[in-house]
Amino acid sequence: MPGIDECLLEAMALPGARGAALVDWSSGLALGTAGESPVGDHETTAAETAELARAAAEYESFAPAETDPAHGGGAVPSAGSSAGLPVGPPVEDLIVTTRTGYHVLRFVETSFDSSVFLHLWLDRADGNLALARHRLRALAEGLVLR
Repeated sequence: MPGIDECLLEAMALPGARGAALVDWSSGLALGTAGESPVGDHETTAAETAELARAAAEYESFAPAETDPAHGGGAVPSAGSSAGLPVGPPVEDLIVTTRTGYHVLRFVETSFDSSVFLHLWLDRADGNLALARHRLRALAEGLVLR
């Protein structure tokens, strides 16, 4: 199972990859980076993408609270699976399309209460969005955070 550096290097091997980072969306800090940054500074990019990830993960419009009749129609406790409901981040990934590229943010599920995501910046002309989503899912599932 790859660590952070290996994971980012694998992401950078994707066609059209310009930059990659592992970001903690609660703090906005990059835990690791590879390649270029869209704004020339990985920390600025991490902080900006963390705001987007935080909004998607916390706002009910993007990640509605699960409801369960067994809980009186209220929200299902987030500590684990109840009645077969999926466990993990409420949002799997986000895609932002710009005139020149794609930004794919893939949330990483960990054994601890994490708020981590992979950010991959792809060139629009050379990148393969479907392949990138598929590969980032596999990388996020295999990532070992210590």
